[in-house]
Amino acid sequence: MSSSSSRPDLVRQNTADIAERDYFSENPAPAALDKHTALAKQFIDFHAAAGRRVVLVTSGGTTVPLERQTVRFIDNFSAGTRGATSAEYFLETGYAVIFLHRQFSLLPYSRHYSHATDCFLDFLHEGPDGSVVANEEYREKMLTVLRKYNDAKNKNLLLTLPFTTITDYLFVLRAIAQLMRPLGPSGLLYLAAAVSDFFVPPERMQEHKIQSTNATDTQAEKDAEAQKQNEEEEAFDNFDSSPAVPRSKRLIVDLDPVPKFLKNLVDGWAPEGMIVSFKLETDPEILVHKAQYSLDRYQHHLVIGNLLSTRKWEVVFVAPGQKDQWIRVPRSRRKKTISGVENMVGVAASGGEIGEKPLDPKDLPEGEPEMEIESLIIPAVEQMHTAHMEKSRSKAAA
Repeated sequence: MSSSSSRPDLVRQNTADIAERDYFSENPAPAALDKHTALAKQFIDFHAAAGRRVVLVTSGGTTVPLERQTVRFIDNFSAGTRGATSAEYFLETGYAVIFLHRQFSLLPYSRHYSHATDCFLDFLHEGPDGSVVANEEYREKMLTVLRKYNDAKNKNLLLTLPFTTITDYLFVLRAIAQLMRPLGPSGLLYLAAAVSDFFVPPERMQEHKIQSTNATDTQAEKDAEAQKQNEEEEAFDNFDSSPAVPRSKRLIVDLDPVPKFLKNLVDGWAPEGMIVSFKLETDPEILVHKAQYSLDRYQHHLVIGNLLSTRKWEVVFVAPGQKDQWIRVPRSRRKKTISGVENMVGVAASGGEIGEKPLDPKDLPEGEPEMEIESLIIPAVEQMHTAHMEKSRSKAAA
């Protein structure tokens, strides 16, 4: 008779199931969930009938509200660059793309101008007949981007769905992943969103804006608080290093960890599709170790590791049964040109440098590389996805 300790995968899955049940029952579903689910189902069914590969690309950061009527929230630095850029290369490779993105973050194609240093209007001028005309130096590039965008929309290859909070994201992710089940191994989940690790449970969330002063308190409440502070001995912790500041004027946030749903995604939500996650670190000494740990823990198909300082120059692929592979922009493409290079699909697949150790940021030039690292990542992911599909077909035929 085997003990539970001899079945760690089963115990881990049971724990994940309980965490899923509790999280989704205790947190309210987003108002747009039914609408997003209906759009995603229609999109998936359309491309499943056509036998086309479908990829869910998640992108941007998730917010952690501190109040139910949210004024204050915790956020991260992600602008959605990785996800939006990857979505374009997936489209050029022939995938249909569901783009689940943080509202107002970068979008495929419009990203080329929406977050430019110059205002978008600086790319345009008024023609003699009152028409709006692109400036000559930008016209060719803008036309290329516009044609690619219109082609994707006209062929129904791109569906964009927004989220804001961590709860929004998880509810919609679960719904879409489950809708992708009929795609089997031809479905791909490319999880590039910067997901919050902590959140405030709804039962501890304040209804209204957290006040920074006690101006709204009654005199009795103020007197009681003053008496309490006089009677209590001052305590010190990592959040309380300034005893001269009254506690009533500080904000100490008590957060709970967001349950890790990747195991549920692998085993239940989308068990046949290929799943790609990302691992961002700042310390090169632990990046590969953390990526391997994630792979071992969740048993998915690929972890793409990247360092904050070099994320636009290189990534490392960590996959089961394969040697860790660093993929980076080749030396000949490490200097940004004035005009830029737009069409790099095909060239990218064989043009990257592959090594075993991360780059030293000190060896890189200032600014951004001439080519986008996603033009190397996506062909490599597509190749792995093809192998995943072929392996699944072989198992089904056996």
